[in-house]
Amino acid sequence: MKQFWITFFGSIFGVIVGSVLAVIVFTIMLFSLFASAMSSAEKEVALPVDGIVLELDLRTGRLDSPSSSPFAFSEPLSVVDVVRTLERAEADERVQGLFIRANEFGMSPATAEEIRTAITNFQASGRFVMTHAQGFEGTSLTGYYAVAASDEIWLQDTASFTPAGLAAEITFLGGLFDQFDAVPQFEQFYEYKNAANQYVETGLTEAHREAMTSYMTSIYDTAVASIADDRDQSVTDITGVFETAPHTAETAQEAGMIDRLGHVVEAREAALARAGAGSSAVSIYDYAQAPADFSSAPVIALIEGQGAIVTGSGAAGPFGGTDMIGGDAMSENILAAAEDSNVRAIVIRVDSGGGSAIASDQIWHAVIRAREAGKPVVISMANAAASGGYYLAAPADYIIAHATTITGSIGVLGGKVDLSGTYARLGLNTESVSVGGEYATAFSGQQSWTESQREAYRTQMEDIYEDFTSRVADGRDLPLERVLEIARGRVWTGAQALDLGLVDEIGGFRDAIGAAKELAGIAPEGEIRLRRYPEPLTGFEAFQQLFGVSADSAEAMARMNALMDLPEVQAAVEARQQMDARGVQLRSTAPQPR
Repeated sequence: MKQFWITFFGSIFGVIVGSVLAVIVFTIMLFSLFASAMSSAEKEVALPVDGIVLELDLRTGRLDSPSSSPFAFSEPLSVVDVVRTLERAEADERVQGLFIRANEFGMSPATAEEIRTAITNFQASGRFVMTHAQGFEGTSLTGYYAVAASDEIWLQDTASFTPAGLAAEITFLGGLFDQFDAVPQFEQFYEYKNAANQYVETGLTEAHREAMTSYMTSIYDTAVASIADDRDQSVTDITGVFETAPHTAETAQEAGMIDRLGHVVEAREAALARAGAGSSAVSIYDYAQAPADFSSAPVIALIEGQGAIVTGSGAAGPFGGTDMIGGDAMSENILAAAEDSNVRAIVIRVDSGGGSAIASDQIWHAVIRAREAGKPVVISMANAAASGGYYLAAPADYIIAHATTITGSIGVLGGKVDLSGTYARLGLNTESVSVGGEYATAFSGQQSWTESQREAYRTQMEDIYEDFTSRVADGRDLPLERVLEIARGRVWTGAQALDLGLVDEIGGFRDAIGAAKELAGIAPEGEIRLRRYPEPLTGFEAFQQLFGVSADSAEAMARMNALMDLPEVQAAVEARQQMDARGVQLRSTAPQPR
């Protein structure tokens, strides 16, 4: 009995001590976060008066645009902000060059293309770029593609040069569903709208393989041609290097892919020596935090959206989460910019494979309203602007894409998975009671479609497909017959889309700003102020937003967000969301080749 009470009270004491420690740790973390937010908000970096060499570390993944999380200040600069910061540095006499830590395993092709373009623009201002890699260890050529234009590329002599090409994988669940008597039921317009294939097929269809091979070949050809130009070699020579991968550091140097062998400290010393005596290395993040000079120049609005397109705000939780494009939020931002008398033009940066047809149409309407208000609208496509991402872009005055952007996918899909057979195998039985029309049970996951339900759903999708294609025809000033030929859900690269008339120009973010200036009647060399909609939160504002929830809720959400960040959880959630999406979807799941 004595031992029982010892154990009983010992357990209670352990729970109390554990709870107290958890509260203490959480409080410390909270105040550390507060201190970080305050230092981020108040930080003024004392930059050297001369001889600055900016440092850019590409080894850390970065979003295309700043995260909508209130604590985005702790993340690496977005791709857009890297481009803007380097452009600013081009006019700064203190900045002599750029030192890059190369990505070892690869990145999305369009991100690599945007970084490459930023490098070449920076060099055109008379500054040097030196890159060091601790190996190009991945088989993807994109990490090398991003930095191939550097004046010097260093490679650690014990590392490998492994880039061989591009690859992409798709997991098909059709066979798995068969094992559990689950019946996926999807409708798609048309054979190239492949997002549903992973649920209904066991492998690539002929159309699916054809489309993937086509756009991956286009991306590969673009990258190889650019690398050949950067390294002053022939396409044949560059292709030969990739086709005989992997290589040692020495053989990569002999092939002209690498300029010098050595460790990162030696490469950094060489960069500082090139910049001149007394030079200093400054991280591009710190340089970006330095306040910009006051300007009364004309305003161009920048509205950014990345992730799946959803109805509502699309806001991430107070502790972050996956970025989404909310139909309400993006359309409200577009309309706010259109109503601002100081705004001369609007640039919309899109990085999305699509999503909700309703939300995409809502944003499409906002673009139309902005143009009717007399504000030119330019679309800047990032890694992807496909399906719903292309839908919202179609009515713009001008569309600019990277050659390697994944776009198009003009098509519609939707459906459900009937799990009644799976439940029966487990001894479960779900019965429904409905009143009204037969369509009331159309989205039930416990029964298959009736013939009339399926026909009604397909008719609904057909209407949306007709709306989609007609709006592309109107927005792009193309004959509807031509749009119907190039639609059918097929994915294209930006380079292919240019030939098809789906985009107007191949270029990056700065090209989009240039197009907006031209449409707004601003001289090419004229200064502009780029104003984000909505305005980014300061560190203090982010902390205030955090305290909109209780400490208990904050702790629970922090744990939940940590769990949700796991890649296997995100993959499962994404798959479930796609299966459960009851609205018709304008979605493309074309994988980014790496």
